[in-house]
Amino acid sequence: MKKQLGTGLGILALAIALTGCGGSPGTSSTSSGATSPGPAASSSASSSASGTTSSSASAAELKTASSSVGDRVVAANGKTVYVFTKDVKGSGKSACTGGCAASWPAVTTTSATPAVDGVGGTIGTIPTADGKMQITINGMPIYFYSKDEDSGDTYGQGVGGVWFMVSPSGSMLTPSSSTPSTSTPSPSSMGY
Repeated sequence: MKKQLGTGLGILALAIALTGCGGSPGTSSTSSGATSPGPAASSSASSSASGTTSSSASAAELKTASSSVGDRVVAANGKTVYVFTKDVKGSGKSACTGGCAASWPAVTTTSATPAVDGVGGTIGTIPTADGKMQITINGMPIYFYSKDEDSGDTYGQGVGGVWFMVSPSGSMLTPSSSTPSTSTPSPSSMGY
């Protein structure tokens, strides 16, 4: 009788161990024995939780980053984006053309609804002169600064008193909320 009980307990222990290893499709076991969503389930859960404004941080065309002057909006490549105060909010066009556009290239997208992560405000697009789509935040076109070479650079902040970084809420970071660049080119050298 003891031998049969021992064998039965051994089989029961083996069954429990195998059950813990198996799990159901779309789940994975954790060290505590609890199950969590597997790759297929977690990607669909993160997609539905993030809504239409963000599919994931890595796929986002705009996201946020911190700097010595505060949190700011950056593009997928990590480079700081700026607004131009000579643009007219909601006009559907950029006031930065010619030499200005060479120094301040437009932040463009291939999507009519660019994905963002952590960026507030209304995200949209406007057509560029060369037929691309320039991203807008709260109706203002956004740009890169050609002298920002690395992802942490913010050299465009305050240039000419008309170029400013964008906060995560979508508002302009003005001189009172950040420190201006140490190297400020003259407005005439920037094409405006």
